[in-house]
Amino acid sequence: MEQLFNFSLDKISNFSEKDSLERKKNLKLFLDSGLPNKKDEDWKFTDLNLIIKKNFKHISNNQEFTFEKEAEFIKDFEHNYIILVNGAFKLSDMSFEETEKVKIDNLNSFEEFNYQSINNLHSLNKALSVGGFNLEIKENYKCKKPIVIYNYFTSNLDNKIINNSNKIKLHQNSELTLIEYNICGNSKFLKNTFEKIEIERDAVFKNISIQKTKTNGFFYKNIKGNQGYNSSYQNYLVTSGLKLNKIEIDMDLEKENSNCFILSGLCLGEKEHQEIKTRINHLAPNCKSYQKIKNVLENNSKGIYQGKIFVKDIAQKTDAYQLSKALILDDKAEFNAKPELEIYADDVKCSHGSTSGSIDKDAIHYLMTRGLELSKAKKLLIKGFLNEIFENLSNKKMKPFLENIIEEQINGV
Repeated sequence: MEQLFNFSLDKISNFSEKDSLERKKNLKLFLDSGLPNKKDEDWKFTDLNLIIKKNFKHISNNQEFTFEKEAEFIKDFEHNYIILVNGAFKLSDMSFEETEKVKIDNLNSFEEFNYQSINNLHSLNKALSVGGFNLEIKENYKCKKPIVIYNYFTSNLDNKIINNSNKIKLHQNSELTLIEYNICGNSKFLKNTFEKIEIERDAVFKNISIQKTKTNGFFYKNIKGNQGYNSSYQNYLVTSGLKLNKIEIDMDLEKENSNCFILSGLCLGEKEHQEIKTRINHLAPNCKSYQKIKNVLENNSKGIYQGKIFVKDIAQKTDAYQLSKALILDDKAEFNAKPELEIYADDVKCSHGSTSGSIDKDAIHYLMTRGLELSKAKKLLIKGFLNEIFENLSNKKMKPFLENIIEEQINGV
């Protein structure tokens, strides 16, 4: 393990003696335990230990970089922005907001999560994290415009690991749309991110993750969140183009009438591997969760969805739904689904399902009789299949922008 990793805490600046001891302890925990592998049920479809050893001869951490690239901003709609470079907070601009209502700064330390099982990547993150951002929306404030996180990566990241941590809090009756916009080069690197989300009473949080460019990056992100009374959380995942991506979402619906939506549309190409793993914990009555995961797979790609709905005994009137659907375009692609229900209440409506298959030949034939070439007919059907996840998105300018992103990913841009 130590031959693969060459980590140095000396490369991380600006932390106290107490932090130094904590980092050393967590680094030792990680090196003693190693990377997750398929012996762990949560990693049975994504053997990270095997994947990393196949793709990296050594991995080191490094904070030394130069970012000279001029930021390229989205022009489709007005927005505020945060710029991260290699996971670290660089600057922000909240010009469209009341500045005293939106707090954004660097996150230098990260509080503990309550995990049901040991996560070695969390120990690694606590040892090597270079910070991230801390975002807070004050009580009764609804952001006038979306906030876009421009997540830039420098060109000198080959065989490097990035560890960062983020914290997002929406106070009572606040509202935020947050777009994470990844812009990567061709470096082969590993990114390990942990994020904590707190959504208080009557708050609404829409989170959209977009991979703008194809990359050789290997990404892992762990989201742990909790929701208050009558709160809403919507997470849209449009992250095609990553060599490896595993995202884990663990949300606690702690108070009545909260709702949680996880929606994903992925078009996976040559040897791309993406896993979405969710756990939605219904801990109070009258809560709703809705998950729809859609994958299009070809050329040795691999898609995975592991989704669990947990319903506590007091969580009566729960309404929970999960569905995964996959279009498999050739025999070398693979899709795995593992839906789970764990229910201790008796007055609930819970369902799950998973389907996979090829494109409807009758639909292809119909479009070709209307003058479309075979390749264009396929792309049109794929676009319709994936764009379904945006059907309830109300922002009139953002919806066509996201549909265009999907179209670019289908075309391999």
